[in-house]
Amino acid sequence: MNRILALTAAVALAALTTLSPAAHAAEVRGAGSTFAYPIIWKWAEGFRERTGTLVGYQSVGSSAGVNRIKDGVVDFGATDKPLKPEDLEKYGLGQFPIVFGGVVPVFNVEGVGPGQLRFTGALLADIYLGKVATWSDPAIRALNPDIKLPDAKIVVVHRSDGSGTTFNWVSYLAKASPEWKQQVGEGSAVAWPVGTGARGNEGVATEVKRVKNAIGYVEYTYVVQAKLAYGLVQNRAGRFIAPSAASFQAAASSFDWTAAKDFFVIINDSAAEDAYPIAATTFAIMYKEPRVPANSRAAFEFWRFALGEGEKYASELGYVPLPPALVQQVKDYWAKTFKGGV
Repeated sequence: MNRILALTAAVALAALTTLSPAAHAAEVRGAGSTFAYPIIWKWAEGFRERTGTLVGYQSVGSSAGVNRIKDGVVDFGATDKPLKPEDLEKYGLGQFPIVFGGVVPVFNVEGVGPGQLRFTGALLADIYLGKVATWSDPAIRALNPDIKLPDAKIVVVHRSDGSGTTFNWVSYLAKASPEWKQQVGEGSAVAWPVGTGARGNEGVATEVKRVKNAIGYVEYTYVVQAKLAYGLVQNRAGRFIAPSAASFQAAASSFDWTAAKDFFVIINDSAAEDAYPIAATTFAIMYKEPRVPANSRAAFEFWRFALGEGEKYASELGYVPLPPALVQQVKDYWAKTFKGGV
């Protein structure tokens, strides 16, 4: 079984765990981001080994995760699209960052390997608009004159579900392409001009790996686990940047988190010279006044583990853990925002 199939099986197992009767005094239930699923699953595994407390997590996409915490059926939601402070206030919620990563263009072109193709944001937008429809298009060749590309139709793959990964991808495309901003816009789900949909980062990764001449976008950990070919993306400084922990960190560190109410920060399209341009943050969302206090207390124990000892797991999987100053800012936010269990 390859790593993507293993992830899919683990998602199913996590879902069953989430829906089963609690076997402990507290069982934390979460749902949302597929972007952060690999690290949340790893944190949950380490936390269970350390404390015996179960953390069940459903990898259902950011939009579904937000809806489930709004409906009160989980103890936390996870989303790569932060909620605006006024929406958090409306629903009695708080949010905080838990990890950084990046959204990466991936492709399946015979003879072309990881890091060999260059893209600009405008080119990616034109591919997803259907304006650049073949791999031999002059716009692709101009950026990649030394790469042998087939005269074949580009098979565009996108998310079919409401997705924080999509939000960060199209947010970047809207900044890079006025035409994209006007015709398609931004959001967790958009009316895609071309392409075929797949569910979750897992689904997009599997589809791109399966279909010859496909292009898609996934969180970086899925690139590594599925051994996908990925492209370099030009940042605002004009450099073509590879996805990596260092380039995600450069993006995250270039924004002022202390000035942002409820951590409402979107870290893509950073002006930093070494920043990967489609960097992203996953946020946890919880009720200010918990529906199940015991579960809320256990959830905060879980987040303390994740943002402390769990940092090593994030680094091992290709994510970027929060820097110490931001971890302290998050803990201060917990103390003033959440009641009963922090």
